[in-house]
Order: sequence, then C-alpha cells, then structure tokens
Amino acid sequence: MAVAMTLQEYLDRWGVEYDVLRHKHSSSSLETAEAAHIPGSKLAKCVMTEDYQGYLMVVVPADHQVEFDLLDEALDRRLELATEQELEDLFSDCETGAIPPLGEAYGIDVALDESLAGCDEVFFEAGNHTELIHLRGEDFRDLMVGASRGRFSAHL
Repeated sequence: MAVAMTLQEYLDRWGVEYDVLRHKHSSSSLETAEAAHIPGSKLAKCVMTEDYQGYLMVVVPADHQVEFDLLDEALDRRLELATEQELEDLFSDCETGAIPPLGEAYGIDVALDESLAGCDEVFFEAGNHTELIHLRGEDFRDLMVGASRGRFSAHL
C-alpha cells in the first residue's frame, strides 16, 4: 500500500518536504520504531478519542501512553477511545492501526503532547504498516499550528 492519498495531498498542499521511509511490516508503534531504527521519542503516534463534542486525535511519542486524567483536565473534556469501526470509517484510505497524526487533513481536532515539540525531526505512519513519513521538526510543528498543546502522556 502506498502513502494514504489524503495525507499525500495534504502534505503537498502545504508544500512540505518529506521522505518516505520503508520498514518491515509492524503492528505497534514501538515495533515500528524498532523496525525503522528510529527512537520511539521521535515517532508520533495518534490515539483517537471521542466524547459528546466529537473526535479528538491525541498525538504522543510512540514510547509514551496517553494519560486520560491529564488530557481531560487540560481540555475540560471526558474522552474515551474511539472504536475500531469508527476509525475505519474516518480513515478509509489507511490501514487499521496506521493512522497519520495529522488530524487536520481528515477534518479532526488534534491535541499535541509537548514532548514532541522540541524534536528536530519527526516520523509518523504513512497510512500503512510498512512506511513512515519523515520530516523536519519545524515542518511538523507548522502542520500542528492549530492543535491544542499540553502534557497528556507519560513515558512507558
């Protein structure tokens, strides 16, 4: 499978330079980081949540887990995980579990964990389990300009 079309069009529309990094098939973000030989702290993963206000994509490093108490308090929401069926409908051009962390491309609000804010480079799923997008940290932060920011995760 190639880079998700929605993602590719979004990156092209923003004029962002990126590389596609291929790796062996993986089934978790930490496994992906290992397969691609990159630090988990530089691999942005998304955790899809929802509440009565709608969906929220929470973007954290692969070596972190979302702390829902911190997230709910910071955003004054009561979020829970979205279902796999909902994700398949929302991200129809992506493989299950390989959602890119650029919610704006899909019309979804984003909360970005500050632990990714200082990275000089960022990697993330390209919509499949064998490719990553690699871009400069500055470009990633520019793409996340509309995201809520805060500390929403803890290191595994």
